[in-house]
Amino acid sequence: MYPEIMVIPMREELVRAGIQEARTADDVEQALAKPGTTMVVVNSICGCAAGKMRPGVRMALQHTTLPDQKITVFAGQDREATDKVRSHLAGHPPSSPAIAIFRDGKLAFLMQRSVIESSASPQIAQYLTQAFDEICTKASA
Repeated sequence: MYPEIMVIPMREELVRAGIQEARTADDVEQALAKPGTTMVVVNSICGCAAGKMRPGVRMALQHTTLPDQKITVFAGQDREATDKVRSHLAGHPPSSPAIAIFRDGKLAFLMQRSVIESSASPQIAQYLTQAFDEICTKASA
């Protein structure tokens, strides 16, 4: 684990964008138990998180359609919370950074490190906004 003082700016970047930190397994479970859509950002200290993922997420959050909830866990720091998120991604290898969208607690979208590393932030934002439009749009009455 890195000293907490080193990761504070990386945490704050997503919190300032309106994403709530989930630092325990219970925080993750409570968020995923709520009805609707939840975006989970697995944050990381790596360069692709700093240069691509976090800026791409911030861009995507300017979109008109958004998940009902947005949470973040920090891989390597919030181990209990990260492990809980990964338990909901069964069948997919652990990845950090990563971005998942759940609908009513079920995985609907997953962007893993391999996609993040090979994409620029605007492309990550585009992938996310497309997912928001497909997954997070409210059904008409």
